[in-house]
Amino acid sequence: MATRSAARLDVLKTYKLYIDGKFPRTESGRTMIIESGKGSVFAHMCRASRKDLREAVEAARKAQSGWAGATAYLRGQILYRMAEMLEGKKRELIEAIEAVGSGASKKAKRAKHKPLDAETEVLASIDRLVCFAGWADKYSQVLGCNNPVAGPFYNFTSPEPTGVVAAIAPDEAPLLAFVSLVAPALCAGNAVVALASEANPVPAAVFAEACATGDVPGGVLNILTGFRSELVPVIAAHRDIDAIHAANLSVEETTTLKQGAAENIKRVVVRNVPDWLDTAEAHSPWRIEPLIDFKTMWHPASA
Repeated sequence: MATRSAARLDVLKTYKLYIDGKFPRTESGRTMIIESGKGSVFAHMCRASRKDLREAVEAARKAQSGWAGATAYLRGQILYRMAEMLEGKKRELIEAIEAVGSGASKKAKRAKHKPLDAETEVLASIDRLVCFAGWADKYSQVLGCNNPVAGPFYNFTSPEPTGVVAAIAPDEAPLLAFVSLVAPALCAGNAVVALASEANPVPAAVFAEACATGDVPGGVLNILTGFRSELVPVIAAHRDIDAIHAANLSVEETTTLKQGAAENIKRVVVRNVPDWLDTAEAHSPWRIEPLIDFKTMWHPASA
């Protein structure tokens, strides 16, 4: 009896954008190819346009007040649920980082950043989400204060979310850097529009799938994939983005963001992070501080 061997068929995945809790294709119809370290096609990614960015910002603005108005404890629970869902995709994330990592590390090497072990990066990303889930109902006690004043009154200062934050991930550490920029903003009650690593956006796309089943309200986190050269100038100029949280960008990209901030008065934080595994720095509540505003309230005091 003749036998026939079945050839393995790999169906390449086209990862979509994540906007308003849905997975739309880019309105431009464009895609970009992500190659594995061996030079073969690993996946196709949607290449976001400025219109996709605008729709993501609109979704974030619509969702932000509800997210900020949720109890801090609930935000912490949802961030913890995101960590749980990420742990369920641990193997898929490790494979995505390992498969593309050697190709993506070329840009990281030019930036003098050592590639991380894939499993170490995934575990650290989960741990970082758990950390900021814990800070959600505690950071206001650390960053806020009761101020000593003279006179028959007293005042206290409390933090409030800035609003809509754009997070721009660098080339290296495609999952850990992404989580490190997004989690502090979400913890504080901001809505986020995040641009994934250009070198390897696959882990961020998998993260979006975890969010879709992880109780994250639509519009609170929106994830775009595309080219920084195309989207950074649009982010810098967008008047409905209140703050930008980025790391390890080029001098040209940083200059573009700061020039945009001078035009429309948005807060720009571009961090220099030599070691993404430095928990003493990355888990600090001061990571949240640039993404919040402070309100001081005065009250009369009895004699």
